[in-house]
Amino acid sequence: MDELTFHEALYRPGLLLDIGAHDGLLTIPLAGLPGSQVLAFEPLPSAMARLHAALIAAFGAVPAHVTLHAQALGASAGEAVLTLPVLDGVPQEQWASISKDYAEHRSVTTQAHRVPVITLDSLDLHNITGIKLDAEGAEQEVLEGARATLTRSRPVLSIEIEERHRPGSTRDVPALLAGLGYAGFFWHAGALHPLADFDAATMQVASPDPAIFAASEPYIFSFFFLPEESAQGFANRLQRAR
Repeated sequence: MDELTFHEALYRPGLLLDIGAHDGLLTIPLAGLPGSQVLAFEPLPSAMARLHAALIAAFGAVPAHVTLHAQALGASAGEAVLTLPVLDGVPQEQWASISKDYAEHRSVTTQAHRVPVITLDSLDLHNITGIKLDAEGAEQEVLEGARATLTRSRPVLSIEIEERHRPGSTRDVPALLAGLGYAGFFWHAGALHPLADFDAATMQVASPDPAIFAASEPYIFSFFFLPEESAQGFANRLQRAR
């Protein structure tokens, strides 16, 4: 099950957040859901420019129910360096990160962008029903800055968590969310599994070097988090949507 299927299966009208929107792979279909309001966060200028253009191509203009934020989210407000690795002259935008600088990887050069950082809690958002989060290793900080929001709105979450970006993250991010009353799951072999069944040593092995693309089979990096008070009902809906 991919992230779009997850959010479509559990869709409820309200605010949908695409954190790490890149060029709109999820933003655009979420914006097409009836009654949706979408907030897309993308701090990389080149990706934000393409996201803006893609929305115009899809809808004729940036729709009124879609709001674009050219900031990174974090645990506190300020500024950060967003490092973009470049491999053989090609920017690897999907690896852009505020949590690492790629200094140890001689296979790549880097571009540095200073970007503003805000916390999700500072926006005082209400009625958030779904969040997609992909922050290339900064997921922990994004969630730290969203504690009040998650407690208040109880959205479902899809989060890409990878050990190659931040060792220990497949342990630490779920632990943070468990403390906020969330149950974690992953999808494998046609079924939803509890996070307790995930083994990073066999299910998520890959190089942190952008020049090396080999990965374990399976390579599971999309995780789903459901509020404990409604987890069983949501899980049943996901199983039916497969």
